[in-house]
Amino acid sequence: MILWDRIRENPELLTRAFRDPGLVGLGLNRAYYDYTGDSQYNTRGTDVFEEDWDNLILLDACRADTYAEMTPFAGTPETRQSRGSASKQFVHGNFKDKRLHDVVYISGNRWYLQLQDELNCELHAYHDVERDVADGFVPSPEAVTRAVLDLKDEYPNKRLLIHYMQPHYPYLDTDNDAFELDRTGLRETVRGSDVSYEDVREAYRSNLRYVLEHVQTLVEELDGKTVISSDHGEMLGDRLTPFPVRWVGHPPGIFTDKLVTVPWHVVADGPRRTIRADPPVESDAIDMAEVEQNLKDLGYKV
Repeated sequence: MILWDRIRENPELLTRAFRDPGLVGLGLNRAYYDYTGDSQYNTRGTDVFEEDWDNLILLDACRADTYAEMTPFAGTPETRQSRGSASKQFVHGNFKDKRLHDVVYISGNRWYLQLQDELNCELHAYHDVERDVADGFVPSPEAVTRAVLDLKDEYPNKRLLIHYMQPHYPYLDTDNDAFELDRTGLRETVRGSDVSYEDVREAYRSNLRYVLEHVQTLVEELDGKTVISSDHGEMLGDRLTPFPVRWVGHPPGIFTDKLVTVPWHVVADGPRRTIRADPPVESDAIDMAEVEQNLKDLGYKV
């Protein structure tokens, strides 16, 4: 869909563009990727389920460059190209029409739940992690680690897909009140304050440092081959491409390098588990109205 089609369907976009010229650049970039045919997801990205792992740990919105600078784990991280510039596209690109009866998904990110009716996907099991911080918007790293440790022995012959919400906003490990979640998303929070791009980068790095401490605890307890990666990257005042407008966050459908280049770091490669596929088991009961509201509270359009 070209930019003009978007404006015709949503006339308020034109008014918003006058108030915020950055939206024009965003729209042009999105129109470009629509035109190239990659609007639903990044078809050049990696199918994570075709990669070799027993445990795949996803750090939400984790940039490859920042991860490489800060990782406490030995070895040089590789990179992969994600199938999304946002979680919704990552989920579409990896789960659509799959029978993943050897996978248990333990997740602090709720896009799989929101999209499950259209995904036509079967997992062996899905476990939603308790949302215990930021007024119940996200799970803490402690909560994700605790959930995995509580569940891992229940699934000794399954691949574990583990999804932490950090370093994704909200920034939990910061004293800067300007980063309080205001239900409009990170970019609008920054625009409405005197926060600099450097402030954003420092808060992001602090959030990444915070989650890595708890990932390290988890890695030490898991057997088999463990890989750390991400669903997408993050713009921290960088310029989108091909139209160079500065942005904060991770707009969907814009497959610029900072958004689709993600870490791929083998952090443990011990004796492998025997993995087998078994029919799906009943997953946790979830209030879908709560899931939708939770995503809206995080600034997403659902």
